[in-house]
Amino acid sequence: MSPRDLVLVLVVCLAWAMNFLVSANALREIPPFLFTALRFALLALPLVWLLRPPAPGQWPRLIAVCLCIGVLHFGLSFLALRLSSDLSSPAIVMQSYIPMTALLAWLVLGERFAWRTGLAIGVSFGGVLVLGFDPVVLANPAALLTMLASALLLAIGTVLMKPLGGVDVWNMQGWTAVIAVLPLLGLSLLFEPGGIAQLREASWIGWSGAIYAAFVSSLLGHGLYYVLVRRYPVAMLTPWLLLVPVLAIGLGIAFWGDRPGPRLWIGGAMVLGGVLAIALRALRKSRRLVDKPMAGP
Repeated sequence: MSPRDLVLVLVVCLAWAMNFLVSANALREIPPFLFTALRFALLALPLVWLLRPPAPGQWPRLIAVCLCIGVLHFGLSFLALRLSSDLSSPAIVMQSYIPMTALLAWLVLGERFAWRTGLAIGVSFGGVLVLGFDPVVLANPAALLTMLASALLLAIGTVLMKPLGGVDVWNMQGWTAVIAVLPLLGLSLLFEPGGIAQLREASWIGWSGAIYAAFVSSLLGHGLYYVLVRRYPVAMLTPWLLLVPVLAIGLGIAFWGDRPGPRLWIGGAMVLGGVLAIALRALRKSRRLVDKPMAGP
């Protein structure tokens, strides 16, 4: 990876890690489903002009992906962040979507993986269990369970997205924003009575959090990530993205008052170590496919 692209990876990681801190502050003033709706309403403003319809027959899959990721994954992830008293555990648990995706791809798409990848998946899930016994997490298990549900829905959306053709990152983000806003507003009206009144009283902290989530985390972060994906295999980028929870832990300690205990450190190391092993196995596999000479006609 060139030094310039390495800087871009670090910018993506910092943008996504900062989103945990900025959003957690904003969620003190704006309820999570309403905050998610506001994020996507802001994101839709520049992207709605770029929208193109998907290929014929792809609408049901596109809508399902947008509902899984835009409504359920993001809505529940912000709810988990609102419920949690720390930033470290949500940032770590979110990474469990990678082994979940590998398992779902095996079950649904028939993608096979070696026993070493299976062992890495087991280590990651074991790390979540260890992390769950940290006193900070035990004090509020609903946050851990909600973030696990959010990670599962992201994994489901990712698997559903794989056969989706002809939709680039800008259209995917744009359709997700447009399709997700109304369901999220409905969930807010149902589960967050008085949320609109709280939005009217929100300070610059709440509004800047929504603006950051829309334009820095989503538009800039995912935009740069798309540029990198076009240049390098995803398996090469995934290990670098493990810097996101590491940076989020650092931000939590520095600005949120996090004091991770030994179970969180051990469990976090197991989760991230398992994810790293899965990514490295995928990278080796992709390199073998590239290096393998093509058979003659």
